[in-house]
Amino acid sequence: MPRGQNCVVRVLVVEDDKAIAAALHRALEREGFSPVTVGTAADALNALPVDFVLLDLGLPDRDGVELFGRLREISSAPVIIVTARGTEEDRIAGLDLGADDYVVKPFGVRELVARMNAVLRRTGGRDPGASDQRVGALEIDRRTRSVRVAGDEVTCTPKEYAIVEFLARDPGSVITRQELLDAVWGANWYGSTKMIDVHVAALRKKLGDAVTIETVRGIGFRLVTPG
Repeated sequence: MPRGQNCVVRVLVVEDDKAIAAALHRALEREGFSPVTVGTAADALNALPVDFVLLDLGLPDRDGVELFGRLREISSAPVIIVTARGTEEDRIAGLDLGADDYVVKPFGVRELVARMNAVLRRTGGRDPGASDQRVGALEIDRRTRSVRVAGDEVTCTPKEYAIVEFLARDPGSVITRQELLDAVWGANWYGSTKMIDVHVAALRKKLGDAVTIETVRGIGFRLVTPG
């Protein structure tokens, strides 16, 4: 599938851990990608062609390094290795093989997506995050990281911007506290979840009545707009 500004990037996620694969699938969909998730090397080869590959090296039917070599032979798609193999030697080996980047588990979703977008920019693909979004009276400009409500600019802190931008990607849907923490603070954040409430409370005051961030008790938050 050719890539361009108006194309959805089809991402092949090769990951045999079902929980990690499912979490990545959901996160990539929210980021504007079209993910295809497989758990074996055989299924990965059958899923081609794609526009991007996230490759785990620990696969049940074939060594990930061997699969990487095969992918390079038959596909021009960028590849980021996503693995628990995190020694300096492993990183160097992966990059020497020709990987476009190397991410060690555990990782933050925002970091991974930022790395993917950087690779896409280098290789001529599109950055799904670099676009405007409108949800009712709410307008988000991802290029300038600015927020407007009914045409009026709202001054947000970096964390406030990240929260409203993430919620706006799936308006009306409940985003769990853990998803929000992973997206805004990173998967390695070990502080109190009360930090979310502090920032959401500040956002509510700034956004006013035209945009509402609802608290779904015991679960998380969702962004709604009148009508």
